[in-house]
Amino acid sequence: MDNYRKRIAFHNLGCKVNAYETSAMTLAFEQAGYEIVPFEATADIYVINTCSVTNIADRKSRQMLHRAAKQNPDAVIVAVGCYVQAAYEELKKDPLVHVIVGNNRKADIVSIVENYLREAEGTQEEKPTLVDVIDIAHETCYENMEVDASSSRSRAYIKIQDGCNMFCTYCIIPLTRGRIRSRAVTDILTEAEHLAAQGVVEIVLTGIHVSSYGGGDWKQTGEAGAANVSPLLSLLRRLHEIPQIRRIRLSSLEPRIVTPEFAAELKKLWKVCPHFHLSLQSGCDATLRRMNRRYTAAEYADCCKLLRSVYDRPALTTDVIVGFPGETEEEFAETVRYLEEIDLYEMHVFKFSPRKDTPAAKMTGQLTEAVKAARSDVLMEMSERHGRAYREAFAGEKAEILVEEVAEIGGKKYYLGFTPNYIRVAVPEDAAELAINATAEVILTAEAVGSDCVLGQARFLA
Repeated sequence: MDNYRKRIAFHNLGCKVNAYETSAMTLAFEQAGYEIVPFEATADIYVINTCSVTNIADRKSRQMLHRAAKQNPDAVIVAVGCYVQAAYEELKKDPLVHVIVGNNRKADIVSIVENYLREAEGTQEEKPTLVDVIDIAHETCYENMEVDASSSRSRAYIKIQDGCNMFCTYCIIPLTRGRIRSRAVTDILTEAEHLAAQGVVEIVLTGIHVSSYGGGDWKQTGEAGAANVSPLLSLLRRLHEIPQIRRIRLSSLEPRIVTPEFAAELKKLWKVCPHFHLSLQSGCDATLRRMNRRYTAAEYADCCKLLRSVYDRPALTTDVIVGFPGETEEEFAETVRYLEEIDLYEMHVFKFSPRKDTPAAKMTGQLTEAVKAARSDVLMEMSERHGRAYREAFAGEKAEILVEEVAEIGGKKYYLGFTPNYIRVAVPEDAAELAINATAEVILTAEAVGSDCVLGQARFLA
């Protein structure tokens, strides 16, 4: 079999962890000699990294699998990821899907696909189906994968852990990702140094439950941090020492990890960006208890207050679920009042989606889609309003941006980049000579460019 003649395309659905794993799988096939083509192109093999966080994600996963089959009926269709883990019995019956690969088998996907191609070669009948799905609930080892840096990207994700032990009543992820497993510090540092050598200046640490880093098999690596220092903080200190890395972002944090001691030590690491995603889900304690979230609304507010006392106007973002079973009008109103008060920069608003085999799917008081949609609209409007006010508050101030791309907005070309506190800035291409992957100092304005950008006036390159 001539691998160099095989064209392979990828499509990613879902979270930053999936995006990292899709990049790692792409690199593995590229190194094996395959030609990587866009998903819209005609390929010999299509790999769809699926998601199952909501019913909509399930539906999109199925749609993309079938779309790939329609693009080239002779292609081999490969399904990987969380939807596979949750619904592989259903997928086995789908004649359009040929290879089914569960979580923690993605590192072996090249050999899995090549074994399939060898077995299917010369078959005159309908293509067979190969299923390679593990019992993720009993998986104890971290599946090590690595990514490469694109020549046009200044930011890269690094996955540091997998799995979750929290078992929120609405969440299927512990069933599709398994329990907490952490990556060895040495492997993370090696990847970070490799990316830095390729020109990456900003890294984003990602995982299913980043705050639990250090659980699972991490303790077997001999990389324990100093006494009374969380493994996550110890890791951040090591990454901070890499000279070429200028920025470090955390994809998310559990509110309970943010103690005064943690915040104070984090502030000493100037490369860590003042942008913290703290998942909330509800501002009502009764709803939080039904969700099995292990903090109160007051404790979450204290966490926000603590970060704001340590950092100057940090960007605080969150996730909120509306329409959770039993959420009354009064409970939702309590959440609205609470969110107005704590005034977050951005909210990712999700309508409750019952997931099979989760406690919340069986709870009484399931709400209609119309109610969920109406409540979602309320919070989306608030998020846009709060985000706009946060960005406008920095008007007239200097900020450093990392230039990531040149894009057209409203018929005009701009350099686009983010400040450390995640304000997206657009600098007119004809107003400055900037460069992708470079840093630049700009003066922020209150003028909006598009829906989530502010206009920046470049002063000089850093």
